[in-house]
Amino acid sequence: MAIKHALPVTRAADFAAWYQAVISEADLAEESGVRGCMVIRPWGYGMWERIQKLMDARIKAAGVENCYFPLFIPLSFFEKEADHVDGFAKEMAVVTHHRLKGVDGKLVPDPDSKLEEPLVVRPTSETVIGQAMSRWVQSWRDLPLLTNQWANVVRWEMRTRMFLRTSEFLWQEGHTAHADRADAMEETLRALEMYRDFSETALAVPVIAGEKPENERFPGAVATYSIEAMMQDGKALQAGTSHYLGTGFSEAAGIKYQDKEGGQQLCHTTSWGTSTRMIGGVIMVHGDDDGLRCPPQIAPHQIVIVPMLRDQPGDEEIISYCKELQKALLAQAAFGEPIRAHLDLKAAKAANKRWGWVKKGAPIIVEVGGRDVAGGNVSVLRRDRLYREDGKLDSAIVAREAFVADAARLLGEVEKALYTEARTFLDARIERGITDQAALESYFSADKPGWAEVNWARPTGAALEKVVEWLKARKLTLRNVPLDAAAASGSCIFTGEAAVERVLVGRSY
Repeated sequence: MAIKHALPVTRAADFAAWYQAVISEADLAEESGVRGCMVIRPWGYGMWERIQKLMDARIKAAGVENCYFPLFIPLSFFEKEADHVDGFAKEMAVVTHHRLKGVDGKLVPDPDSKLEEPLVVRPTSETVIGQAMSRWVQSWRDLPLLTNQWANVVRWEMRTRMFLRTSEFLWQEGHTAHADRADAMEETLRALEMYRDFSETALAVPVIAGEKPENERFPGAVATYSIEAMMQDGKALQAGTSHYLGTGFSEAAGIKYQDKEGGQQLCHTTSWGTSTRMIGGVIMVHGDDDGLRCPPQIAPHQIVIVPMLRDQPGDEEIISYCKELQKALLAQAAFGEPIRAHLDLKAAKAANKRWGWVKKGAPIIVEVGGRDVAGGNVSVLRRDRLYREDGKLDSAIVAREAFVADAARLLGEVEKALYTEARTFLDARIERGITDQAALESYFSADKPGWAEVNWARPTGAALEKVVEWLKARKLTLRNVPLDAAAASGSCIFTGEAAVERVLVGRSY
């Protein structure tokens, strides 16, 4: 039996159009009228709020404190760090005037309001936070200094796509200062592991954690680490990064401390961040041809109750029954928190409401009609497995009390199923047997989704540039050197030199 799906386009027919359809049909976001900027709708923002809450708890558990820094940063702050400003120069939005005036019926910048120093709209905050750290750190007793902020940033992207690459996006950025390299590296890797664990447990998105090659480092960093997730079209999505910045930013900003012997030392700093890009990753890892499948831990509503009303006298009894069901579910806990159960009483047909929640990806949808009330039952639909083998909806009739008692376990099952499916997909699509460039080119020419893990000599300078150009011509990039990769043996497939590690190659967003 052919299944008629809820979306107007399938993943197989047009993955890019499917992605946009999920965002639209699931009410996640919409265009704002400003190129590259989006309006995040309540369901999409509710997912971000859940990500914030769960991530913020992890951040604070590590002893990191939240603060807030200005949106506008003096240009001179960037000029002190040459590599950093060069890396962001083409993406910076700059404020040059502080008021407008009417000229011939149009508003234009008032020439008399030109700022003495241009202000950059925050693309990232290393420079402004570095200035604060130079004031806050005086002695070894002030270290480590561990800060984080939840904020928006602006990077004037040339090619934009909702959640994945927007001119303005929401994120958290951690910034820390340490007495020495060892302590700073420990923090860098702690943040990386926090992101890996968060992605795999809260988002049910399996990732590969590793170090970025030199050409992919954050501007001004000594070392950059990332988590890479595989989308259903086989492309990689960098879902979080952590950077060891060495002493370069400290030297530029004057972040120094007096050591125990009375000498002056430069601090070693780090920065690390994740953003609303994670939502884009969740869509492309878990979504299906009926819309989003939202992992239970970040779903704004984990269980949605849809009463099947008919504008008849029995409707009040159904509503009362549903309210009792909602109250009982709210008293239950899943993943260490009260279950988020929502009763949908909007004036719309039950079938339309059901499919609306299917497209949004609510983990469990419960329908209640007159027969369910009479029998003390509910009809349960799990979003991770929507259909039976015969193509019909896999709706199970369950006793109400039994469903309430089993709700937490069911949510856990949904999350586990989503992760297992995504992990199986990822593991099956990393090719580790490629030993030369011709085979690498052939692998990606076959138009099969996936990555290749190959021997790597860690070239630098002109040798690295040559590799990057070869990959760029084939629309490929170096992703990261997995921390858990097998030891390298043999020659680098790009340079022929003795390999020292293994690196992931793939197409990416």
